[in-house]
Amino acid sequence: MGSFEIHGGQQLQGEIHPQGAKNEALQILCATLLTNKEIIIDNIPRIRDVLKLIDLLEDFGVEVKQLSDHKYSFCASNINLDLLQDDVFRSKVAQLRGSVMIVGPLLARFGKASIPKPGGDKIGRRRLDTHFIGLEKLGARFHYDKDESFYQIEGKGLTGCDMLLDEASVTGTANIIMAATLAKGKTTIYNAACEPYIQQLCHMLNRMGANISGIGSNLLTIQGVEGLTGCRHRMLPDMIEIGSFIAMAAMTRSEVVIRNVGYEHLGIIPEVFRKLGVVMERRNDDLFIPAQNSYEVDTYIDGSILSISDAPWPGFSPDLLSVILVLATQAKGSVLVHQKMFESRLFFVDKLIDMGAQIILCDPHRATVIGLDRKYPLKPLEMTSPDIRAGVALLIAALSAEGKSTIHNIEQIDRGYQFLDTRLQKLGAQIKRL
Repeated sequence: MGSFEIHGGQQLQGEIHPQGAKNEALQILCATLLTNKEIIIDNIPRIRDVLKLIDLLEDFGVEVKQLSDHKYSFCASNINLDLLQDDVFRSKVAQLRGSVMIVGPLLARFGKASIPKPGGDKIGRRRLDTHFIGLEKLGARFHYDKDESFYQIEGKGLTGCDMLLDEASVTGTANIIMAATLAKGKTTIYNAACEPYIQQLCHMLNRMGANISGIGSNLLTIQGVEGLTGCRHRMLPDMIEIGSFIAMAAMTRSEVVIRNVGYEHLGIIPEVFRKLGVVMERRNDDLFIPAQNSYEVDTYIDGSILSISDAPWPGFSPDLLSVILVLATQAKGSVLVHQKMFESRLFFVDKLIDMGAQIILCDPHRATVIGLDRKYPLKPLEMTSPDIRAGVALLIAALSAEGKSTIHNIEQIDRGYQFLDTRLQKLGAQIKRL
């Protein structure tokens, strides 16, 4: 188990480039299974989850060529479906939640798929009902082995239909879209997720020959086609990493420029940070965050305490609430953080309380943070990363706390952030990988 040793309390300075978007990469890579033609993808982040998925695609027989550090070529012309019953396949898929999105492409192109219960962060119940119900409406049949926790899926000749999703699941929407592109007839998806990552997937599929309209809305219409061809695709910068860097700059009183952020795809993210008092300036497609000794939380018009909660796009991403919570500990003013989607994601606050933060955990979904304007700076601590986003939030806390902190289980952080220690070192952070 790897660890980070951080000597915090240092002001940082310089520029940093965000990686390609992790959540987009997992969808886009699975989509390469839909065609036997070459697909070239640029700006792929070299993080653990993405590299594991690329390794899984190679096991299926996808020809993968690395063209440069972040550009790859994929050609799924010779797929080995026998892998679906292999124990190695089960083991690899169980470690990677994003692997559930291989089901839609395999079902659409080959009429069958199988998958064990996927892994991922332990942040609460993460059901797959939206995926399976949507695919069933297209004509798929599911068989679940409780003893093995293994799903067998069959569905030759999928047929389009109208469906209303019970939740705007991003990965569920992606799976259904990919299956519907090769289904016979028209599919309409109401309450579809419309995150930039879904928009990117749809634009890529259209370049491959799919017929998808309504992109960017929660009503998608997909006219099935006979087959798809290859294309080139460049992924967006990772909005979650960008938000993490904004919080890091404010917490450490640092002057930082975040390059090429894809500002038009950030949605409400900059505005939420401004509500916490963080000053930032857009310079073309860069974000400039000046050094701030103090940042003050807004209140509502009637003076009541600000509440920040997650919601489907264009609402605020749940992946940034852990970072918001840490940022609020050193603000002037109080804020209620409401994590609606996952009931275990706020449990890392006990580490922040040990560091001296004033936080009241109201219940598994809500925490009130009392910001005392840096009067009581965070203290260094030895701690363990419970998941990707909490791990980075704790890293930001450690960077602001004067003295030596240690974060264990950084494999969790590596799942979502590429070469984070070396990139932060270039800003002047005293961080060392043990």
